[in-house]
Amino acid sequence: MLNKGVTLRGLEVFEALAEHGSVARASEITGLSQPAVSQQIRNLQTALGTDLIDHSKRPMQLTAAGRSYLSRAREVLSQLRLAQSELTVMDLTHLTQLSMGIIDDFDNDLTPRLVTKLAESMTRCRFRLVTAPSHEITDAIQSGDLHLAITAMAPETLEGITEHPLARDPFILVAPSGYIRDATNMTSALQELPMLRYGQEQLIGRQIEAELTRAKIEVPHRFEIGSNPSLMAMVSRGIGWAITTPLGYLRAARFHDQVEAHPLPFQPFSRRISLLASGDWADTVPRDVAQTMRGLIHTHMINPAIERFPWLEGEFRTLEDDA
Repeated sequence: MLNKGVTLRGLEVFEALAEHGSVARASEITGLSQPAVSQQIRNLQTALGTDLIDHSKRPMQLTAAGRSYLSRAREVLSQLRLAQSELTVMDLTHLTQLSMGIIDDFDNDLTPRLVTKLAESMTRCRFRLVTAPSHEITDAIQSGDLHLAITAMAPETLEGITEHPLARDPFILVAPSGYIRDATNMTSALQELPMLRYGQEQLIGRQIEAELTRAKIEVPHRFEIGSNPSLMAMVSRGIGWAITTPLGYLRAARFHDQVEAHPLPFQPFSRRISLLASGDWADTVPRDVAQTMRGLIHTHMINPAIERFPWLEGEFRTLEDDA
């Protein structure tokens, strides 16, 4: 039996405060007032009989007990969110046709889960699914070939398209296992092996190049790879290093023993994954699909990534519609 004072709301507030290190930000995330956030934390600490937050540091940091409790709290919240997602019934019985595109980053795991949930509620709908790189998915919904699309966002505004943000996917550095021993030798190490680039026809490739230019970082252009699995395979064989995202890393599970991930050695940046709906899809379907997808991303992508790389905490996260 849980101690009195340990509530689901308290766990959610604690998770938000741990991720963002600020009562103000936790207030925005949870929809509670700042005094209510502080009270929830006090109640939780009283119930547990220990301090979870070190209030003497800014941004706030967890105590040793707080770090230990956070991992358990995340497991509980993850299971509850997954259960809620699985119980959510999307009313798609009124649909007669649905064309949807999803970026290939989700092919291994999330796309099958989402499509299964959609199919369960589409009783008389003609359904078409396309998986492709982001630039192709974006072009398809702009041309009217798709009703819904899950894709990485380009910087350009998409006219007549409604966006529902899903996740912040930060860029990370991947290198052969053991190649970068510590942060102090990273710069010299990266000069010894070539950079493996994504194809410049891809949105991710163009975004990385724009950020390198902005940071005034010049890297010889030798390899350009149009396939994420091929790029990660080359990293695993020690041919070079690359800049990718947690989603790109998680797709390449078979190479994880030969590839290590690190924070970027320069100003961090990220991409936004969103669900897009064409202008004639203004009903609740896009919002329902977006909410289901957020739950799947949080449970099957974000939680495993943060467990493996704690430094991704607060960077790799879901986004809400008002983000």
